[in-house]
Amino acid sequence: MTTGGLSRFGTLGPAEVALIDGLGNGTVDQIGSGGLPDPGDETRRVRADLIRYLLVGGPDAPVMHEKGIRLSGAWIVGTLDLEGCRVPRDIGLLDCRFEAVPVLLSAIIDTLSLDGSDLPGLLANRLDARGDLMFRSATIRGRVELRGARVGGDMVFDGATLDCPGDNVLYAERISVRGGVLFRGTTVRGGINLHGGRIGGALDLIGATIERPEGTAIDADSSQIEGDATLRLARVTGAVSLVTARIGADMDLTSAEVSNPGAIAVDLGRTSVAGAFFLREGAKVTGTLSLNGATLGAIVDDPACWPARGDLRLNRCLYGAFLGSVVGADARLDWLARQTPDRWDEDFWPQPYEQLARVLGEMGHDEDKRRVLMEKERLARRARRKRAGSITMRALLFTKDWLMGVTTGYGRLPLLALVWMFVLWASGAVFYSHLEIRPISAVVLRSPEWVLCGEPGGTSAFLPSLGTERPGLAMPGETQLACYLRQPEAAAYPKFNAVMLSADAAIPGSLSGQNTYWSPDTRTPIGYAGKWFAYFQGIAGIVLGLLAVAGFSGIVKSN
Repeated sequence: MTTGGLSRFGTLGPAEVALIDGLGNGTVDQIGSGGLPDPGDETRRVRADLIRYLLVGGPDAPVMHEKGIRLSGAWIVGTLDLEGCRVPRDIGLLDCRFEAVPVLLSAIIDTLSLDGSDLPGLLANRLDARGDLMFRSATIRGRVELRGARVGGDMVFDGATLDCPGDNVLYAERISVRGGVLFRGTTVRGGINLHGGRIGGALDLIGATIERPEGTAIDADSSQIEGDATLRLARVTGAVSLVTARIGADMDLTSAEVSNPGAIAVDLGRTSVAGAFFLREGAKVTGTLSLNGATLGAIVDDPACWPARGDLRLNRCLYGAFLGSVVGADARLDWLARQTPDRWDEDFWPQPYEQLARVLGEMGHDEDKRRVLMEKERLARRARRKRAGSITMRALLFTKDWLMGVTTGYGRLPLLALVWMFVLWASGAVFYSHLEIRPISAVVLRSPEWVLCGEPGGTSAFLPSLGTERPGLAMPGETQLACYLRQPEAAAYPKFNAVMLSADAAIPGSLSGQNTYWSPDTRTPIGYAGKWFAYFQGIAGIVLGLLAVAGFSGIVKSN
């Protein structure tokens, strides 16, 4: 400091006199009404150089109270330049209007309080504040630069208005704050940059309004937040980015509105949230919500609050449970269906379905888990068909996938194949009971009883085996089989049973023997169709049996 002390400032104004007179009493020196002064009000004029002199000290500087400077209602002219200074006292400049941007580059101070003040900005990169930084209800019409700063307490912007449209209003990359960073009820026109910051408490933006259209409104990438990251009731225009951040408690978007249409609105890619992720109570995200690679302790949500189809990314997102949320398969599959991997040049993301199934299983919802895995299998197979090189291959894959789906639920419902076998058996039993059936044995087919039952009574038939004619045995309207079964000779032949004939055809290994004695009568069209149906039953039964075995063994599952 130059020699001369206070004398070098010449005649002091009334506000400056009041400041010096109250410097040692530790109370707030109120200039005028103490409220924010108008620009150019000479009765409240205090030179920034005088404040610097009082803070830094000089030959005849008055003794300052241990509480430091506590001044309100001043119009501070000139630049308050404390670059590199060590100020072992609090600096309280409340409801003051600054003519120029204060400079605290690399300064070491205790608490800085600018509550209610009006500033054109603040230049304080590498500031070391051992106490708090307070900007409550302040108006800042320019950039606040706190790159690499260290704050031993809280950094508070509650109720403040920060205005720097088209640019970041706060540059605080790599800032270290032992307490919380608070923007409760703050109005911000511009962006907030906390990239790489370390926050020992919460990042609290409850009720804040932040506007930076077509840009990043909140950049907290690679930050470490020990408490909550809260945007409850906030209104954000622009992107919110916390990529690779570490959050020690909850990430809360309850009742928040974030709008960045056509681009990523909220990006938590590869972010770790030790607590829960909240998205409920009318929260609205216009634009893409990306949780790719995120790790969440739990999800507390309202399905209606998730973004529209095409604006959700959950690939590689891990979470432990749903708390106070819908867990049914219908709602959760609709949630996953809001993803459209093709928008991001990918065909399918299986992991979100596997993760959902795992969580539902751990929560005891086994049926919902099975449905999710079946849907995952269906979509995975559809994506594989799209990758097939030819129409023929796609058709073959479709046939195979359809068969796997309807018969075993892609291996998740192996009992379904047995149900189909039962249906095949039952339908055959009904069909055969209405068909014309005849014996297979050649001896029976050549026997006089069978031949004569093919002729109505009142007529005769020549029997070559006997060399004679005999009268027909069939009664009016009686079938050949019914007539034969009335004959005493038929008692030695096994009885016809439609149920067991169908079982022999449809169930591999059935040993009733009906198919060795009886067969549909192929002399009629319906009987011919019945013969082909029996062939179909045999093939289908073998296929369904093999699929059931494969389903129980897990062969047809993709994992």
